[in-house]
Amino acid sequence: MTSAPSPLPTDSLALRRPFLLALALALGAAISLGLARFSYALLLPPMRADLGWSYFLAGAMNTGNALGYFLGALTMPVLMRHWRAQTPLVGGALLAALMMMLSGLVIDASLLMLQRVLTGFASALIFVAGGVLAARLGALHQQRAGLLIGIYYGGTGAGILIAAVLVPQSLTRAASAQAAHPWQWAWVALGAVCLLATAAMATVAVHIDGAPVARGAHGHFQVRPFAFGLAGYLMFGVGYIAYMTFVIALLKEQGMSGAAITWFYSALGVAVMASSRIWAGMLDRFKGGQSMAILNGLLGVATLLPALTAWPPLVFLSGVMFGAIFLSVVASTTALVRHNLPPHAWSAGISAFTSVFAFGQIIGPALIGKIADGAGGLQRGLLYSALALFIGAALASRQRALGLTASKSARA
Repeated sequence: MTSAPSPLPTDSLALRRPFLLALALALGAAISLGLARFSYALLLPPMRADLGWSYFLAGAMNTGNALGYFLGALTMPVLMRHWRAQTPLVGGALLAALMMMLSGLVIDASLLMLQRVLTGFASALIFVAGGVLAARLGALHQQRAGLLIGIYYGGTGAGILIAAVLVPQSLTRAASAQAAHPWQWAWVALGAVCLLATAAMATVAVHIDGAPVARGAHGHFQVRPFAFGLAGYLMFGVGYIAYMTFVIALLKEQGMSGAAITWFYSALGVAVMASSRIWAGMLDRFKGGQSMAILNGLLGVATLLPALTAWPPLVFLSGVMFGAIFLSVVASTTALVRHNLPPHAWSAGISAFTSVFAFGQIIGPALIGKIADGAGGLQRGLLYSALALFIGAALASRQRALGLTASKSARA
């Protein structure tokens, strides 16, 4: 028999040190997205060159990752009825670390695909559980809720920054050692970092109320009141993932040096970390889909820039804009759920948004990769990505705040 989340004692660390706990949870986002998913953008060019992949197959690897993420998101409502949120958070992080290290031991495309699927599954467990814990932490500090949730999602930037430094160093050392497949060293190194981050996260996250919700209280998320928000988020999933999959390959094609690419990806990661403070006020102020609409539109502009020009200042502007925006689109869905659903329905709402997000990511990489294999190459692919983001902005703009209406429908 499960129970509803219970009030924490007044001396709880969650009450006294909310930013410490938010930073610990941010390590989960760093593992789930920054290390387990977005590091692939840095590894795609050497893997593609070494293994002779087409852009379609290279994109399909991230499609497989998104499929696993989708399955994980569908599984989370069941898990959240039976276990504390910390269980899928830490268990998923350990599974992701293991799968990444195993990716450094094989070259067969089928095995690599299986590992990407399982990594995606693990990433969903981490990300949804972490989102629920961040929302519960924010509920204890209403005036700073947007910032605390933003810090959690901004942890992805730390993962991107670590990958931007670690992957090139690993590739260089592997090449110096005349390794047969230098990219394998990078996967092993990334997995090892994930293990360290998991240990640090687990020791602190235990102080947040992660109790499972009552069996009868969970899972009553109604799709219809959130239809435009879900549709806008679906198009975000389609559009943003293509940029994060192929932008490094495009920059290499355009002749950007390895050092410049490291700076580009590092700047993107730093911008992700800063995004929590940039958009926190907006996430607290808007109760409907306004935040998602604004952010999707700006993201479309950022995606267009490298598709239209190879001029370094504008390319770097694209990376900084993209980093400062894209995880805040994810944070906007948590804010939307928090504003419009009662606490016992938050995990169901976050899981629903995560599911459509994952479905969009299933479509995006392979579709854009197929486009990139044809005339126009990666530039044309990113044009289609930007179009998807603009459509997402238009859809999200029609999502209205629901307030008590959504709460009543969640209990129906």
